[in-house]
This record gives sequence, structure tokens and C-alpha cells, in this order.
Amino acid sequence: MTNPVKQIGIIGLGLIGSSIAHGVRRWRPEMRVVGYDRDSAVRQQAAALGFCHSVADTPAALGQGTDLLMLAVPVGSMGAALAEVAAHLPAGAIVSDVGSVKQAVIEALMPLLPAGVHLVPGHPVAGTEQSGPEAGFAELFQDRWCILTPVPGCPDWANEVVSDLWQSLGSQVTTMDAPHHDLVLAITSHIPHLIAFTIVGTATGLAESTQREVIQFSAGGFRDFTRIAAGDPIMWRDIFLNNRDAVLEMLGRLTEDLTAMQRAIRFGDGLQMAEVFTRARAIRRTLVQANQHVPPQKPKAAST
Repeated sequence: MTNPVKQIGIIGLGLIGSSIAHGVRRWRPEMRVVGYDRDSAVRQQAAALGFCHSVADTPAALGQGTDLLMLAVPVGSMGAALAEVAAHLPAGAIVSDVGSVKQAVIEALMPLLPAGVHLVPGHPVAGTEQSGPEAGFAELFQDRWCILTPVPGCPDWANEVVSDLWQSLGSQVTTMDAPHHDLVLAITSHIPHLIAFTIVGTATGLAESTQREVIQFSAGGFRDFTRIAAGDPIMWRDIFLNNRDAVLEMLGRLTEDLTAMQRAIRFGDGLQMAEVFTRARAIRRTLVQANQHVPPQKPKAAST
């Protein structure tokens, strides 16, 4: 394999970026971890937490000596983040990312790549509702999937370097083309979050007395929605803006299915309801069997 990574640079030191740093420090000790965040307060906090070997004050300082650059910022900020550091990357460097949308990110990043620098888009399908540098932990990616969406012209060795990194952090790695990834994630992640944000928003729009009762007597379903809706608002805004076509396609299908369920309830069609609920339960059992039903949990005494 060409270009063994000696230094990984991470832009964006929130949950995902800090968790990558923790994981690399634990399982890839041969790599030096350098972090950067546009927010000076986040840089100070990251330096105090110590999950990076060093925290750079500028993108230029981060780029120097970085063999693998990981962009861990909201998808709408990917292009700006790379633009600040691209000229300082050495020839042969690899740029990757963690965005939940791939086609828009590829279109934003490809024109910014210097000659001899390679792009390997990626998406670790892992996370919690927590955010910020203090939320990260090395085990976040254990037994989770990471999807790579290789671009034409990228050498195989560069894809292998990124795949090897994610496997060393505990992920199962697979590949998809970017449009297919965006469609799959629209229904498995983006639409559920959109529903959660909307339902919680509906609850907050109720009369004050009813709103108090909704909170007081929340059952498990509503509590799960509030957990999902606790995600970073900027991150999710960017996801929906950058995966508009796939989200609207899946939202149209969902609307049709909801209309069919509405008719079943209205006309007392218990058979149709039972068929839908039975299929849904089977999907849940499949998730349990694949060990994908429990979100990653930060250990009480996580170490770097």
C-alpha cells in the first residue's frame, strides 16, 4: 500500500472529529493526530481534553505534513473547509470526509483538489445526540458501517488507506456510488430525523396546558423522537439542503404510504394495518440480529 499515513489532520472537532482522534490515538498509535476547528473556544477545549497530539491555530498549520485530511464539518461547510487548507497539503495527500450526503460533497470538493491530492469520500454511519469535543469517544465506530463512495480516477491505494483506517476504528466498510448512498440515507436517516423534528415541533405548537401534558406523560415513542430531534440543527439543515432531491423522492413515497394508512384507519381495514405492522416488526428483528438497534454509548471512563 502506498502512502502510509504518518499524520492525520482533522478539521471539525465535534462528536465525529473528536471520536476519530480518540480512535486513532488508541488503535493507530503510529499516526500523529493534528486537529483544527474554526471556533477558537472549541480549539481550546480540544487542547485541554488532549485527544489530539496538537491543535493547530490555522488551516495552514494543519495542512503541513498531513498525509490524510479528514473533514468533519457540516456538509454545507465542506468546500470552505478544504479551500482553507488545500494549498498547504503535500503531494500525495488524501482528503476524506464524514458527511451524510455524498454527491453534493463530491461536487464541492473535487474542483478544490490540488494536483496530486486524492479524494476518498466516506460516511461513518454512527453518532449520538450529543455534540461538541467532549462528546467524542474511541468506541463510537465499533461494529458500525462506514460507506465509501469512490470517485473516478482515484488510485486504489488511496481508497485502501481510508478503508484500512475505518476498519482499524472498528467499522465494517462497504462501497456505494454516491447517488445510491444519498437515496439509501434519505430513507434510513434523513427522513426519520425530519419526522422527529416535525413531530416535536407540532408538540411545541400545542396550547400551553396540552404541551405540559405531552411532556409530562410522554411515552417511549415520543421520547425516542425527542432523542432523534436533539441533533445539531446546523448539521441537519445542511443535510436536507444538500440532499434535497433524494429526500423529496423518499418523502413523496412516505406521503403515499401515510395516505394509504390513513384510509385503512378511516375505513377500519385492520388487515392492511396488521400487514404493515408485521413487516415493520420483521425489519426491527433484522436490526436486532445485525446488532444495529442500540446506539453507541460513551463509556463512563473512556480513555484516549
